[in-house]
Amino acid sequence: MAKRGFVRRMMHAVAAVAIGGSAFQLSGCDPLVRQSLLTGLESTTLALTDTLVSAFFLSLADEDTQSGTGGLTTTKAQ
Repeated sequence: MAKRGFVRRMMHAVAAVAIGGSAFQLSGCDPLVRQSLLTGLESTTLALTDTLVSAFFLSLADEDTQSGTGGLTTTKAQ
């Protein structure tokens, strides 16, 4: 169990270093390349967020429409 926690902490540390390093690397880029990269990253993040929010609300709507036709039913023993 302790080994698993250590591996997870190390993966988080590696991810933090990679993200921080990429931010420093991005500051040294050509401004046109940096702007293009950030614009693409922004549109990708917005599309992903929109998709997740839409999927969440669609799953809620599906539960409401199927509540009367499916699900668990109880029967009385006679």
